[in-house]
Amino acid sequence: MTPLLKPAAAATLAILSGTGVPTAAQPGTSGTALTIYSSAAPGAVSPELMRAPSRGALPGYGVVRQERNLEFTKGRNAVRFSDVAALIDPTTVVFESLTDAKGTTVLEQNYQFDLVSTEKLLQKYVDRPITVDQVRGQGTESFSGTLLSTQGGMVLKRDDGSVQILPHNAGVRLPSLPGGLITRPTLVWDLNAQRAGTHRTRVSYQTQGMTWWADYNVTYAEGAHANACSLDIGAWVSIVNQSGASYGDARLKLVAGEVHRATSAAPYPQSVAKGLAARESVADGFAEKSFFEYHLYTLGRATTLPDNSTKQIELFPVARRVPCERVLVYYGAPMGHRGFLPSPATDRNYGVQGNRKVDVYLQFRNSDANNMGMPLPAGRMRVSKLDPADQTLEFVGEDSIEHTPRNEQVQLQLGSAFDVVGERRQVDFRVDTSRRTMTEDIEVRLRNQKKERVQVQVKENLYRWVNWNIASRSHDFRKEDARTIVFPVTVAPEAEVVVRYTVQYTW
Repeated sequence: MTPLLKPAAAATLAILSGTGVPTAAQPGTSGTALTIYSSAAPGAVSPELMRAPSRGALPGYGVVRQERNLEFTKGRNAVRFSDVAALIDPTTVVFESLTDAKGTTVLEQNYQFDLVSTEKLLQKYVDRPITVDQVRGQGTESFSGTLLSTQGGMVLKRDDGSVQILPHNAGVRLPSLPGGLITRPTLVWDLNAQRAGTHRTRVSYQTQGMTWWADYNVTYAEGAHANACSLDIGAWVSIVNQSGASYGDARLKLVAGEVHRATSAAPYPQSVAKGLAARESVADGFAEKSFFEYHLYTLGRATTLPDNSTKQIELFPVARRVPCERVLVYYGAPMGHRGFLPSPATDRNYGVQGNRKVDVYLQFRNSDANNMGMPLPAGRMRVSKLDPADQTLEFVGEDSIEHTPRNEQVQLQLGSAFDVVGERRQVDFRVDTSRRTMTEDIEVRLRNQKKERVQVQVKENLYRWVNWNIASRSHDFRKEDARTIVFPVTVAPEAEVVVRYTVQYTW
């Protein structure tokens, strides 16, 4: 087995037998496994959150499992396990002997997190003698006294009975490290072992301060006809570790899916150092499989996750020439008038104002036939296109996707068309309250200033009431849902097309 951590950051573990004689773990017999869960929204974690002052702000958590060989005496043993994650949830800690699970019992477990700090050290020495070094002109004066208080500075009672107030930046010398303070978070077990000798043991726990997300780099290429295109799609996962511990040569798993957790209190706030980003190649990359109602991605090699760092690992090799379709959509109704209303909207001015933008979408199917077929974790897809003039990739838009199973359609909204515009207006509106009907005539104009023809999906939301009927129309349409119809329209180069329809509502 590979060591748990690099020698400079190896976890400290000592066994105290019933006789009080310490025994060290055997070197080179430890191992770490990490499973990281993420609740990050599609589109990754914002830069503001990455610079957040508290580790607990990260939307995710990890399950840490560490194995090692330990020497136990028969009877009571005390085990101290240091260098656990600073954001550990102590209620999730499990210690077990893989050698003698039935005969090894944990009698008591403690989590010690009263770490050394300047303030805590000084508080321990209140009412005790200390020595202070203070700069006086070109030299330094040293004097002793009893520390009375640390609030707003240090209050010192001198040996001659006088009281002196000192700033916190004065140099202080303490005779020793007071008891009760430790330098690293430590788990302590009191356990009973029925079998003496070497035990293979495992410690597992959950910790905050870890998350991951997927990012997709997409290269767009034109196809043989107007709407056809192809994509080269590569995927990377970004893993953030701000848990307060480093994990060396760890076996890594990532879980994609909505895993429910009970609401818990926020973890202790702790400062975060700026992390370093690193990338790893795809050799022995991720293997995907279904797991319960989720998907599990297992890295085929060990990796190291230092504390306060971001690491990127390729999720799968670039999928080449994935067939796609470019779609232009004109959705002229205002954003605020696309839902359901509690009663018929008989005000003729309701929803009259619309927008002029024609949106650009790319869509493809995540299938084996299209050189894809792996379940895609939620993430951000960034799309670029090659400029043949200088062979550089230029960014053309991005969108986020939810967790997407195999054989499902993926649709990306990239932006708005520059040379294709729409215009929507109400031509006529009539209400007959006695017959409980209202009739509305709508006109949509599409103008194409390109040198080639375009196909536009004119999307209309019938928002005035739930019962409707298209009385007349200039173009064929398809019903997308109970409130939406779509007119597929082809617009010639530098031309205009007018779509008209009459809708009648009844209640």
